[in-house]
Amino acid sequence: MTLSLKKKNALIRVMRMDRPIGTILVLMPTLWSLSIAGEGHPPFLLVVIFTLGSFLMRSAGCIINDIADRKIDPSVSRTKNRPIATGEVSVKEGLILFFLLAGLSFLIILPLNRLTIVLSVTGLLLAVIYPFTKRFISLPQLVLGVSFGWGAIMAWAAVRNSIELPGILIFIANIFWSLAYDTIYALMDREDDIRAGVKSSAILFGDQAWLAIGASLFLVSLFLVWAGVLAHALKKVF
Repeated sequence: MTLSLKKKNALIRVMRMDRPIGTILVLMPTLWSLSIAGEGHPPFLLVVIFTLGSFLMRSAGCIINDIADRKIDPSVSRTKNRPIATGEVSVKEGLILFFLLAGLSFLIILPLNRLTIVLSVTGLLLAVIYPFTKRFISLPQLVLGVSFGWGAIMAWAAVRNSIELPGILIFIANIFWSLAYDTIYALMDREDDIRAGVKSSAILFGDQAWLAIGASLFLVSLFLVWAGVLAHALKKVF
């Protein structure tokens, strides 16, 4: 089947290929974990696998997010032109693309150890669950942080075949990092989100959002420094 130029463009947008910053945000804590677990020299194959995996799973997550929000997005200025909200991409097409991307991401990690493969199942569940949390909890950004940071846990497991405290600390740091940057992002949508009846940290924190963002960034620094100190100690032991 040949896709029209318009359809190709819509699929690119639904995967956010035109906005790669999200992939970078998923990839960065993963590379931190790979680098520290690999004592500064992570295996090149793992770097390639996790870089590609970050792109695939971020794109898959965006598709599920747009499917979940297809009735909300038209009422939000920033999201009203998303392809699934406008009908350029159908829900069926979105689901097919999601399963294709998720399947590819699973295939590329099959050469890795069993622990990493098991952890990848949790990563997929997080990507599916996150879009629905904004309907039920006031801090969906925390779930986003868990989802975006799960690669740090997987990366550590891929290198060490175990889950150790430095990797967990990088993961926790990413949760607060996501809370900080996504609260800033959510400030743009606050009024629209209130009208749409969805929840966000920007709504919860209100006029104190700046304080919450500052505190989150402080905790990011704290947990990353702690991870670095522990990683240095582990290097001395091993």
